Amino acid sequence: MLPPLPEAFLRQMARQLGESYPAFVEAMARPARRGLRLNALKPLPPETAAGLDGLGEPIPWAPQAFFLDSESRLGASPLHEAGAFYLQEPSAMIPAAVLSPAPGERVLDLCAAPGGKSTQLAALLRGEGLLIANEIVPARAKILSRNLERMGVTNAVVTCASPDALADRWASAFDAVLVDAPCSGEGMFRRVPESVGEWRPESPEGCATRQREILAQGARLVRPGGRLVYATCTYNETENEGVVAAFLAAHPDFALTPFSLPGVDGSRGMFTCYPHLTPGEGQFCALMLRGGTAEALWPGEEPLPRPGKALQQAIADSGLPVPADARLFGETIISVPPLPALRGLRVLRCGLQLGAVQNGRLIPDHAWAVSARPPEAPRLAVTEDEARRYLAGETLPAPESLKGWVLPTLHGLPLGWGKASAGVMKNHYPKGLRRSLHGTIS
Repeated sequence: MLPPLPEAFLRQMARQLGESYPAFVEAMARPARRGLRLNALKPLPPETAAGLDGLGEPIPWAPQAFFLDSESRLGASPLHEAGAFYLQEPSAMIPAAVLSPAPGERVLDLCAAPGGKSTQLAALLRGEGLLIANEIVPARAKILSRNLERMGVTNAVVTCASPDALADRWASAFDAVLVDAPCSGEGMFRRVPESVGEWRPESPEGCATRQREILAQGARLVRPGGRLVYATCTYNETENEGVVAAFLAAHPDFALTPFSLPGVDGSRGMFTCYPHLTPGEGQFCALMLRGGTAEALWPGEEPLPRPGKALQQAIADSGLPVPADARLFGETIISVPPLPALRGLRVLRCGLQLGAVQNGRLIPDHAWAVSARPPEAPRLAVTEDEARRYLAGETLPAPESLKGWVLPTLHGLPLGWGKASAGVMKNHYPKGLRRSLHGTIS
């Protein structure tokens, strides 16, 4: 249940909304809307997708996205772990849809955790081009990296750096940049009731100061002719229209650009989702275009070595089809598009992690198994009950004829790796990800 909203917040919204304020208050008393976005990189069979628990009407502004019943427990489904979908608040899907990256572009999500918008951007890129997903807080960056892995993204790099460090290194390097800035979180009140008690009257102005700083760094990363989207999950004009106005006054080479999505009127170049007008939580979005035209400036590529002879032999002995253009990132064998210089940055994930050689043998990486480009390895179709047992770390029965590395699959989607021998598939699902049969982390 939503606790009483702060009086200072209500006064702020009454000034801001005028005659529609009573409708806003009434809407705030209703439950938050839930949403689900199917993973275009790892499509389910149509009949399986249509039968997902609690799936409702399509969300108009995002492809392959649906409203979700409040009682749905799809977050505990093995298909969630297989990366078939991402549970995401409906209005949070607007900023990535507005940025609308095209396959082949270089895209940066500057404040990316936990990864909903990054995985949406990756789906729009369709495996072409490069996505840099950055998060300055290390613990949150790990969650971001895990979500990109689960959703099968192959062309992303996860960094943990400050915005100014990236801007100093990669000025004018991106076709499109998303700045989903930390905010006072007024738009989260219905979905996260405890956030109500964390709000203070001075919160908006304090957040706006930080947002102006982050947005200024984000602007440095956009190439001339490129796009910049600024987003928050709050309602007040101080953090939204006010930050945009201050930014444009300081950056005359940027201009607001009208946009339009089904159910979203961005004719002013800005849009705020209010729950009495749009079926979603608080979300602000502004689209700005940088003047001029120029190719993205890639300041030198990261030179990554090929595996040496010993590693190549271990790869060949494994029988797994490692791509011929595989590179080494530290001790990890990866597949990755051309990269900007990364040395000196903390990098949590670099492209598609294929595996590593231990004691002369290739140990394939979990990320490869669940990627949008899984290897051509033998597959073992499992039931939902067997999938839950696999995710809990149990062995599963396998045909006597099945030998070596195998991919257990649910509705065609690999869950991870197993190794089959003598009628049994030994479990190689990462121990840190295993769940009990009741759905909790073991």
